[in-house]
Amino acid sequence: MPTNAKPKTKRGMERRAKILAAAEQVIGEKGFTAASIADITRAADTALGTFYIYFSGKDEVFRELVQDMGHATRSQATAHIAGATNRLEAERAGLKAYLTVVRERPMQYRIVEEARFVDPEAYREYYSEFGKAYADQLDQAANKGEISDGDAEIRAWALMGIAKTLGERFVLWEDDVDIDRVVDEAHDFICNGLAP
Repeated sequence: MPTNAKPKTKRGMERRAKILAAAEQVIGEKGFTAASIADITRAADTALGTFYIYFSGKDEVFRELVQDMGHATRSQATAHIAGATNRLEAERAGLKAYLTVVRERPMQYRIVEEARFVDPEAYREYYSEFGKAYADQLDQAANKGEISDGDAEIRAWALMGIAKTLGERFVLWEDDVDIDRVVDEAHDFICNGLAP
């Protein structure tokens, strides 16, 4: 099966998904360099040869995991902000969705961070795609008068930086943090800034 080809049977799709889930766990725990294809197939309870039916190598699996985290984050954020009546409400809902994804999939979050060194192109693509969509949403909100005018790209990247850092500090580094409290404080800061 050529690289990136998708299986045609339900069983094939399930096997491929099982390999990806095992790769997420193994690479997330061990890191890209230390994780072997044998480790991944062992965790997936799959023969080594079966791995190569679906993937050309560990690099391809890694890149797909980075892309999957991007899709998961964007789809969860989209679902959460769908009911927001304005951009500021959407900011709160989107931040909560992002922190929830980090809590639910910490290994995949670590993989995205490791991509900075393992696959810089995938890392850049991950954040660039997110940043472009985010900037477009901020531009639309400014045009509707929901937020003030400003450079939407700079604002999008600043907001992404806030979310990324909060995810590391309050989700990855601790187990029992109240995400709603973190979101409330960050949202107040986003809406009102530091000015007294």
